[in-house]
Parts: sequence; C-alpha cells; structure tokens
Amino acid sequence: MSNILGKNLTLTLFGESHGEAIGAILDGLPGGVKIDRSYMQEMMDQRKAVGSLSTGRHEADEVQFLSGVKDGYSEGTPIALVIANTNVKRKDYDALKDTARPGHADYAGDVKYNGYEDASGGGHFSGRLTAPIVAVGAIARNMLEEKGIFIGTHIASLHGIKDRPFDEVHLLEDVNYLNKCTFAVLDAGVGECMKAEIEKAREQCDSVGGILDTAVVGLEAGIGEPAFDALESDIAKAIFSIGAVKGIAFGAGFGFADMYGSEANDPFAIKDGKVVTTTNHNGGINGGISNGMPVRFHTVIKPTPSIAKKQNTVNYRTKEEKVLEIHGRHDPAIIHRARVVVDAVTALVIADSLMERYGREYFGGKRR
Repeated sequence: MSNILGKNLTLTLFGESHGEAIGAILDGLPGGVKIDRSYMQEMMDQRKAVGSLSTGRHEADEVQFLSGVKDGYSEGTPIALVIANTNVKRKDYDALKDTARPGHADYAGDVKYNGYEDASGGGHFSGRLTAPIVAVGAIARNMLEEKGIFIGTHIASLHGIKDRPFDEVHLLEDVNYLNKCTFAVLDAGVGECMKAEIEKAREQCDSVGGILDTAVVGLEAGIGEPAFDALESDIAKAIFSIGAVKGIAFGAGFGFADMYGSEANDPFAIKDGKVVTTTNHNGGINGGISNGMPVRFHTVIKPTPSIAKKQNTVNYRTKEEKVLEIHGRHDPAIIHRARVVVDAVTALVIADSLMERYGREYFGGKRR
C-alpha cells in the first residue's frame, strides 16, 4: 500500500490506530508559508468525535512539529508532525484476533502483510489516520485561501435525509458558512433530523452513511494535466484514500446518463470580461483541466462498518465460521467527521496542481 500522495507537494502518512502516535511528513513547501496553528486547530476540531453522534474515543489531537517549522513559518525543508495516541484500549480487540470484521480490512491486510500488521482498531487502515491528513491539509487549505481559493463541503444526504443544495449564485457565502459549522449542513432544521437519524442508528446498534457535496471556489482555468494526471484523476485518487469512501462523481455525475448532449453541455459566455459557462454540469473541469468555474463533486461515505449487531464471519487462521458481536467504542456515523478530511485532501491536490503549473515558489513567502 502506498503511503505517499502528491508529486510536487507530497504527503507521507505513518502510524497505527493503537500505536504510540500517528503522523505525517509534508515535503515540497517553499520557505515562508505561514503555519497558522489556530486555523489548523479549527480544522482538527471539525474532525473530532462529538457526543453520542460519534465514537467514545476522545483524543486531544495535539499536533507536535518535529521539523520544518520555525517562528510560525515553513523553513522550506520537510515538515514532520506527530499526534500522540493517548486514549488507547487494545484489550477491546483481543477477542477479535484473527477475525475478519465485515466491512473492515482485517482479512485483506493480513494477507497483504503476511500476518505481521498491527490490527488493533484497524491499525494503519483506521480512520484515526485521517487526523494527520487534516493537520497537513490545514496548511494547504490556508495557502489556497490566501490565493483566493476556498473549499467547502456539506452533508448533501444522510440515510435518505437531504440537505438543501448549494446556492450556485451565492456559492462562496455557502462555503464560508459551512466552514464555521461543527455539523456541516446548509439547513439547520435538516441537520437536526440527520442527528436524530444517527442517534436512532446508534440505539439500534447500527450505523448510517451518506453523500458529501464539495465545492472549490476561485480556482482559475488551466490547472491540471490531461490524461493520467487529470485534475479529476488526482482528486479521485486522493478522495479514495479516505477509508470510508466508496464513490465519487464530478458535476452531474451519474445524472449524465439521463441527459441529452444539449442538456449536459455547459454553454460559454462572457461575464465581466471573463469566460464563464452558464451552467456547471461538468463540475468546473473539461479534459481533466479546470475551466475557471467552481470545481464540484459528490463523495459517497459508507456506513461505519463497526456495529454492535451480530454478524456472520470467519476466523481466517482456523478457517472456522463464527458469529461476531463487536464491543467497544465506535461511530454510528462518520460522515460529519469525514467532510473536513475531504476538504483536507482536496486542498492538498489543488495546491500540488498549482505547483505543477507555476512551480514551488508560487506559495513562497517574501525573501527576508
């Protein structure tokens, strides 16, 4: 399994769910990029477990920089950061040894690593590893905002309950609103219904998933490489690095299947002296390259696989079938925590793509 993302701005991920720490190395930043710790903490807080809507495992998630940062700015050398695991309960997983939890990577990981992997809490496959992704994503996202590029995601639907769609005319206002929300919905009333649905799933020892809707506003035309390094390709690869993701669609996505070409095409026009399209069915990307319209995509987040209901499974050592009943601390839904992870990896891809076009110093600070 590759643990490195990016070409010019690279993220290397390490650690396990119940190990001493998790962390990341961010390489490729020029010197002089502001490292805003308060901004980073805001993003980390959006990922944290919240009350009965999430797991009972609560971590401080304090980011410690080991290298690459001095006086609040990047040095230009690799940034290494770690986040301690302080709330570990390995004993919760003793009874699950050599047991394939349905929906998890236990069996696949055991085959991949010849049985040497640390499987407690999902090990390296755990959603716990999204914490350092959010930390480095905060750096990239702050860089983009200083260039006038903003990213926002809302829960478009949760187990059939739908939020109002983005207002295409006031898209930036919606994005800014979402980035101040702890539960990312555009209609607060719908948000309460979604929370009730999550609580219902928890009471039934089950879980729910949904669909996230992401917008990138302010990205200029001409970003992305055709064919195998298309902007869509790079975003999709990064999004699929989030363990709970099972689908992504850009613009109208699968809705294109029901359209005529005359409906699917986005007519071009001139507005305030700039080339625009009057619709955005293609999600701001043509030929794998940004066209100057907002980049838009939807991401499918599956229900959390760890549930307390009895499930049929096997012991992959003894080759015996068994009935599994999982105990411990688990999320009845992770979609409300995953949205900031989607924002983080999107920011990393967009920043990497801008470096591809303009070079490393595009984000650099003024020479001292």
